[in-house]
Amino acid sequence: MTTTSLPIAVTDRKQTLDLLPKMANRHGLVAGATGTGKTVTLRIMAERLSDIGVSVFMADVKGDLSGLCRAGGGDAKVAERAKELGVELAYAPCPVVFWDVFGEQGHPVRATISEMGPLLLARLLGLNDTQAGVLTLVFKVADDRGLLLLDLKDLRAMLEFVGENAAQFKTQYGNVSSASVGAIQRGLLALEQQGGDKFFGEPALDLDDLLQVEGGKGVVNILVADKLMQSPILYSTFLLWMLSELFERLPEAGDPEKPKLVFFFDEAHLLFDEATKALRDKVEQVVRLIRSKGVGVYFVSQNPLDVPDDVLGQLGNRVQHALRAFTAKDQKAVKAAAQTFRANPKVDTEKAIVELAVGEALVSLLDEKGTPGMVERARVYPPRTQLAPISADERRKVIESSAIYGHYEKAIDRESAYEMLKKSSAAGMPDAPPKPAAASAGDAWEKEIASIAGAAAKSAARSLGTQLGRQLMRGVLGGLLGGSRRR
Repeated sequence: MTTTSLPIAVTDRKQTLDLLPKMANRHGLVAGATGTGKTVTLRIMAERLSDIGVSVFMADVKGDLSGLCRAGGGDAKVAERAKELGVELAYAPCPVVFWDVFGEQGHPVRATISEMGPLLLARLLGLNDTQAGVLTLVFKVADDRGLLLLDLKDLRAMLEFVGENAAQFKTQYGNVSSASVGAIQRGLLALEQQGGDKFFGEPALDLDDLLQVEGGKGVVNILVADKLMQSPILYSTFLLWMLSELFERLPEAGDPEKPKLVFFFDEAHLLFDEATKALRDKVEQVVRLIRSKGVGVYFVSQNPLDVPDDVLGQLGNRVQHALRAFTAKDQKAVKAAAQTFRANPKVDTEKAIVELAVGEALVSLLDEKGTPGMVERARVYPPRTQLAPISADERRKVIESSAIYGHYEKAIDRESAYEMLKKSSAAGMPDAPPKPAAASAGDAWEKEIASIAGAAAKSAARSLGTQLGRQLMRGVLGGLLGGSRRR
């Protein structure tokens, strides 16, 4: 297969609809009701991208993508579809790496508290503005005192330290409400019970491990997410953190011939449900800017209206499976979805959306000039990998044969805020913070928080040595406010 053509589907006129590698980082959307074929479409796209050396990251929310690591064959329905479309399937596996936040069915995925940052943590904990302000203050105190925030016990110890010494911090940092500290501590306890204690810590995920190529094929990174989906806010916040990290870490790629990584954001509505306007604006900004780093983001959802218009407008490659229209609300959604496509006089888009069979889709892909193609009704190609999930023993063998096996499996607990505060308390050292060169005790709370955020960003920028663009995005998504990246 050449790098100029990634066949995704074929029309009744035997016209092949190709995803162009050079346009694959222009983002995309795969939508449709449950059971209409979205998962197979994701599998086809992953196979095609892997074939040309592009790494893929995708969440397996239903537990049925693991077969990507095995060659297909022996499935009567797949063979029948291939015969109908007149294609010969060269069954072949993809190189696969399994990841799991809980470390049960894949390599453990961890991030440090500092990397996640106060803004994303505030969203994860469901904090109000006042509580989020206190959390930001706690990060700033830790940064000023050189205390590493790596895991949940570090943050809990830091909250306790700031709460107990609130009076001493008031002049330099602002008021610290004991009620807010208590609310954050309760949120952390709940997060810990949901498995957050396994996610936060070291060794933290090295994003370079997602960009591997084996035998000329891009590695397909599969995040085991069936259990993670029980905590939907953790799931969506984790994926948003990954996007912000990718933007920060990757250099500018300009207009590459193919992406470095294609990121599939399944159950995309979870990212936007109950999100503030500010968060939606920043997600739109990330999506718009990250393509320059050679990363394509494909949102996967039951309905395209789950994605805000500002984000939807940036998704150039689209595959729309069937939608149901049982109610007036459903019919309105169908009409709105049809209007997002470039019209084709040969296709009644609105009518077709409700008539599509399983495995059929309305497809519009970008051409060589970046212009959306006219919508076409087509059938998605059958996969070349195994449709059925692999067994637990097969999964274990894949995990243990991975080049990174052993690196993430054992957690590391080095000296950080928890240990240093414990030592300080045992030694009877003073807890008072260092006095600033120019205190501003009379400033309003809003000015203090703005000052905290600005100082934290500057401090992190000095330790990271990053350019303005990285400062912007880490400030936007909470990473910079957590201090520098600690390895």
